Amino acid sequence: MAKREEARRLSAERTRMRRRNKQNKANIICICLVVLILVGVMSVRIVSLYYKNQSYQEREQKLQAQLESEQQRQKELEEYEQYVTTKEYIEQVAKTKLGLVYSNEIIFKEKETSE
Repeated sequence: MAKREEARRLSAERTRMRRRNKQNKANIICICLVVLILVGVMSVRIVSLYYKNQSYQEREQKLQAQLESEQQRQKELEEYEQYVTTKEYIEQVAKTKLGLVYSNEIIFKEKETSE
């Protein structure tokens, strides 16, 4: 009888071990699935952030080029502003737009020919 009880006890112990092993395998599989899902989600997010970063870098380059262009334009306008205040510019405008001349200048006019 002691052998039967020992055999039953060993059999019950083996059965418990098999159940534990099955539960452990199921738990490991669940954990692996969760980890794989997290890795997949993180991969998708990383790729989307990479493309978003590229688009931001392109936009930054365009804005930098636009800034440089505007700075060049500002420099040209400042130079033009300085030129407008010079005597040379005032004389040029007076001659071309207003038709003024110095008193000691001689004006030559073309003869109109009739054909």
